[in-house]
Amino acid sequence: MSFRTVVLMLAMLVALAASVRAQAPTAPIVKQIDIQYAGANLVSKEKILANMRTRVGKPYDERAVEEDIRNIYATGNISNVRIFGEPAADGVKVIVVVQPKAQIREVTLSGVTRFKESRIRKEISAKPGDALSEASLEADRQKVLDYYASKGFGEADVSYKVEADEKVGTARVSFTVNEGGKMAIKSVIFEGNTAVKESELKKAVKSKPKGLLAIFSKAGRLDQDLLQEDVRALQELYQSKGYVDVEVSQPRIDRQDGKVTIVFPIKEGLQYHVGKVDYVGAQVFTKDELAKGAKIQSGEIYSPQNVRADIKRIQDIYGTRGYIDFQAGADVNASGKGLMDVTYRVEEGLQSYVEHIDISGNTRTKDKVIRREIALAPGDLYNTVRVDASKERLKNLNYFSKVDTFPSDTLVPGRKDLKVLVEEKRTGSFNFGAGFSSIDSLIGFAEITQGNFDIMRWPYFTGGGQKFRLRVQWGTRRKDFILSLTEPYFLDYRLSVGGELFFRDASFVSAVYDERRYGFDLHARKFLNEFTYVRFGYTLQDVDIHDVDPDASQQIKDEEGNRLESKLYGGITFDTRDSVFLTRRGHKIDLQTYVAGGFLGGDTDIYGFDLEASKYFLLPWDTILILNAEAAVVQTWAGGDRVPIFDRLFLGGANNLRGFKYRDVGPKDTDDEPVGGNTLARLTVEYTFPVVEKVRGALFYDVGFVNEDSYDFGSGNINSDVGIGVRLDLPIGPVRIDYGIPIQTQNNNSGSGKFNFNIGYQF
Repeated sequence: MSFRTVVLMLAMLVALAASVRAQAPTAPIVKQIDIQYAGANLVSKEKILANMRTRVGKPYDERAVEEDIRNIYATGNISNVRIFGEPAADGVKVIVVVQPKAQIREVTLSGVTRFKESRIRKEISAKPGDALSEASLEADRQKVLDYYASKGFGEADVSYKVEADEKVGTARVSFTVNEGGKMAIKSVIFEGNTAVKESELKKAVKSKPKGLLAIFSKAGRLDQDLLQEDVRALQELYQSKGYVDVEVSQPRIDRQDGKVTIVFPIKEGLQYHVGKVDYVGAQVFTKDELAKGAKIQSGEIYSPQNVRADIKRIQDIYGTRGYIDFQAGADVNASGKGLMDVTYRVEEGLQSYVEHIDISGNTRTKDKVIRREIALAPGDLYNTVRVDASKERLKNLNYFSKVDTFPSDTLVPGRKDLKVLVEEKRTGSFNFGAGFSSIDSLIGFAEITQGNFDIMRWPYFTGGGQKFRLRVQWGTRRKDFILSLTEPYFLDYRLSVGGELFFRDASFVSAVYDERRYGFDLHARKFLNEFTYVRFGYTLQDVDIHDVDPDASQQIKDEEGNRLESKLYGGITFDTRDSVFLTRRGHKIDLQTYVAGGFLGGDTDIYGFDLEASKYFLLPWDTILILNAEAAVVQTWAGGDRVPIFDRLFLGGANNLRGFKYRDVGPKDTDDEPVGGNTLARLTVEYTFPVVEKVRGALFYDVGFVNEDSYDFGSGNINSDVGIGVRLDLPIGPVRIDYGIPIQTQNNNSGSGKFNFNIGYQF
């Protein structure tokens, strides 16, 4: 084919395309938009037009019209809308018919006698001038009901009535409350239970008699919704023990003098055990491999919960091998009196690998901040267990209100894209308030934090995954200023590097002097595995012992003045705790060593170590036994004359020996003022038990000593205490209240009991 022929054919194709375009119909032009009202005119034409894409002078587009309808509905002021076009001269006339929602004219409330009407109105969001919304009114009704239930009026009834005037488009809303009587739970009884002890049933239900600690829970209040939850909880408890046919009837409520007795009727039925267990459809794994570690085993007690757990376990087995299209289910059939045969059916599907990882929804957070938390890379097996772990890691960042992960098909068989969809949320905060503890006394604070900081992104400074903190504390016994920044992935390696500027002035450390510190700290942390990390750092600080009492001993007066301390430190932590908030299982071992002075410079020449270990045992009835021990030593080197008082070791107070005043255990001067020692050892045994939801009791024993000389672990100066405590999980944070009573004392320590009060977590 000649070049001339090719050119001629191309010219013909261009002419044909132009002819097709010329013949294609063009959309008519919008010449006019007419707004019409079905009912009162309560929404301005300008507001309706502002929410439309359709414009005069632009082509009429059905897709834009559909979007206009959605946008007009989204204003919340319209109950119905229609948009259609009719021919006009050289174009189209768009007609918009809207039916505005009625506007609330008045909100009345009747039947309230037990509370101030103004208090109940706080639960009602509907206000005069608002658009009438049945959904909002129903939500308000439920909030009033919930308030009454929270105050013990479990049989209160709330209704509302709408009186609309269609001519003017307004409505009057009337809420009516039938309060009923206040009912306090006197007792909870179970009828028909023989296989399960009453004490176990009482722990399963949330409806409980009123007790001394009811102010911290809903105990003692009759709540109909809670009763339904209790019925389901009792059914699940029995089913977990093999009583599949259990019937827990609607609880009976016996009333007498404002007190109620709740009776749960129970028909236990027959207890079932597992008969035959089979696995059908498995080819990648053998039946023995699938059965390993299964909760459902022949002869064991049958439980629907265990069947569901085994299905999830099998899904994870296949998921670790990339079988993401895997399906599993269970057929359960009675095979005899008290026997259930279980057959697990599996559909394996194809093994899949990761093709791409696509991230969307992150408007502020950088892609790399998200990708480094994903335990998969393109080319890896599509391991669903790792995907789930990655999802949890992204949630734990606390950057996103929503995290979704799902596979997406590609054109290549056996290849899947991993889609990661996130929804950003606020990661910065400004907090201020006041607190109190038995050590710090009264203290106020203001704090700015940003958990997703980016020092290089001006002016927003967000999206880089760094941790920023600025905190100022000012109290009767301490003053603090802290400015810190941490990069958790330094140079894109999993190495956390940070720094801190600090100023601390404390008078609580001693009754005869104050201590002021200011300086900076540089630190790094590296995880060796899931449970172990090492850390190292450098601190340069000026420590000033000032405002020494004129009547203080010469030993303390010798400490007055400034010392520059240049210190290197390092440590290793092994932590298998199941939770840092309320630990039930696991242990934590922490070793820290440090050296100051010598080749590092400064006025303080010391070295030392601190070894602390904790072990947690979960015992029956959700009780927890805690063993905690610590040993520490500090010593001079490089010609140092002494260990300064601010680096010496002390015991006593809320965090160790709770029967003694803060830092009161250890060597003292001639005036019985604590001066600390160079060797420390202590042990704590604590037993906690649940009282009601969010409240735990505690029994403890603390023992320890502080000796003057380094490496002196002789036990001649033993101090010990026993005590009781309460652990409260409140909205302001966890609260610990302890009362310790000394049973062994040395060095003129006070023998009277001590209260200790703390707010916050211990790590």
